[in-house]
Amino acid sequence: MATGEPAPPPGRTIRIFLLDDHEVVRRGLRDLLSEEPDIEIVGEAGRADEALEQIMALRPDVAVLDARLQDGSGIEVCRQVRSNDSTIACLILTSFDDEDALFTAIMAGAAGYVLKQIRGAALVDAVRRVAAGQSLLDPEVTPRVLYRLRQGPAEDERLAGLTDQERRILALIAEGLTNRQIANRMYLAEKTVKNYVSSMLSKLGLESRTQAAVFATKLGT
Repeated sequence: MATGEPAPPPGRTIRIFLLDDHEVVRRGLRDLLSEEPDIEIVGEAGRADEALEQIMALRPDVAVLDARLQDGSGIEVCRQVRSNDSTIACLILTSFDDEDALFTAIMAGAAGYVLKQIRGAALVDAVRRVAAGQSLLDPEVTPRVLYRLRQGPAEDERLAGLTDQERRILALIAEGLTNRQIANRMYLAEKTVKNYVSSMLSKLGLESRTQAAVFATKLGT
C-alpha cells in the first residue's frame, strides 16, 4: 500500500465510524485511529442494524466496516449508507477467506477494502486516502481479485456510449491513476478530467472510481 499520501488540509478532522462485532478488534481500531491528531472516532457499533442507524444520524466522513458480521454484513450496511448519502466513504475490512465479499463490496459502493492483517500505519493511511476521495485496493488481494475479474466477458455494450477520451480515462483509472495524474498524462486540466469521469460514470451506470476500475479490468479495457 502506498505511503506518503498527502495529509488532509490543516485543521480538517476526519470523522470516523467503526463497525465490528468483535469488541477487542473494535477497541484496537479505536485506540489506533484515535492517536492521530486529524482523526476523530464519532461512533461505533457491533451490529449492522445499530451501525446503519448511527451512521445516518452522525454522518461521518468514513465508515470502517467489517465485511462479515454475526447479524448481517458490513457490505450491506455500505450499500444502504451509500444509497442514502454518497458523501460517506466506506472502507471494508476483510480477511483472506472473504474473496466473494471483495467483489460485492466494490459493487456496493465501497471506496476500498483492506485485509485485517494490515499494519497500523497502513490502515491510518488508507483511512486518510479514502477520506480524500481516493479509491483503495489492497495490493495483497488485488492480483487474486483481478484474476477472477478477467474471467468475465471481453465486451460490454455500455462501452459503445463512451467517447474516445472517456475510454482512455477509464483505462487510466483501471491503472490506479488519480485525476491529477490522468490530467498530466493526457495534457488536460484536472477539472476537465473530473468532468469526463463524471460523464463516464453516468453512462456506465456506476457511482465510484473503484467500480469503474473493476469494470475496466473485467473487460480488459
